[in-house]
Amino acid sequence: MHKILYSFLQKNSQYQFGFRKNYSTSLALIEVVDSIIKYLDDSDTVVGIYLDLQKAFGTVNHEILLAKMKNYGIRGEIYNWFASYLRNRKQFTAIGNNGSEVNEIKCGVPQISVLGPLLFLIYVNDIHNAIPEVNIKLFADDTNIFIHSRDSIRSSQKTNLCLKQINEWFIANKLSLSLDKTCYTVVSKSNVNQLSIQLNGTDIKRVNSCRYLWVIIDCELKWKEHIEYIYKKLIKYSSIFYKLRNKLPSSCLRSIYYAFDHPHVFYGIELYANTFTT
Repeated sequence: MHKILYSFLQKNSQYQFGFRKNYSTSLALIEVVDSIIKYLDDSDTVVGIYLDLQKAFGTVNHEILLAKMKNYGIRGEIYNWFASYLRNRKQFTAIGNNGSEVNEIKCGVPQISVLGPLLFLIYVNDIHNAIPEVNIKLFADDTNIFIHSRDSIRSSQKTNLCLKQINEWFIANKLSLSLDKTCYTVVSKSNVNQLSIQLNGTDIKRVNSCRYLWVIIDCELKWKEHIEYIYKKLIKYSSIFYKLRNKLPSSCLRSIYYAFDHPHVFYGIELYANTFTT
């Protein structure tokens, strides 16, 4: 069923990187950074909003999900199969010999199943309808908005309006935005200090850098923080390699390197590797 649904969605999804074959987190990062650089070349200011959802996978409403599946064209026996799969699930908690009452699960996707993440992607895939004129980037439950404008006051107004609209979409879909963890960055060729970003009277925190898809994007696109982060990761293993260098054959050392060091260096290298000469 996963193969059938995945194949169908590949042909019917344009906004969700997490759906599609050959669309990786690296590709999503490259597209985001390329868009920011393009806007900067046009002398625009770019506001990046990094949204954080509370327990996103656990708050998916089953009836809303099924309605969206029907809208995507999943009908008939396949639709009935998924309705049966989601409804009438029950759970209880047991500690030792003590158990709770058995209650029906009315929301959330089964996260331990192969279908769970895919069903969540269907649930959020239409989020672009909330603000169709704005560039929304989706990768599973990572949702980010990038707004560009020549004027800082206009940027502020546009950003606040977009936040309001997307929050209304979250409320309509019974998802909750964590304002404490939601933040924004400002990327600009000039100093921009006059931004007031709020949602429901709460100020959204402005930061100089933010981790997006496991890469730290800073507001100057210099990648110093990300390189420092990688360096601290790698330095932990240097003493281990030093102690092992005469105790293991080179093939084993090579395997250890590719297991622990190489993934940190290689991931996102398309973005940060040409920042410095070494």
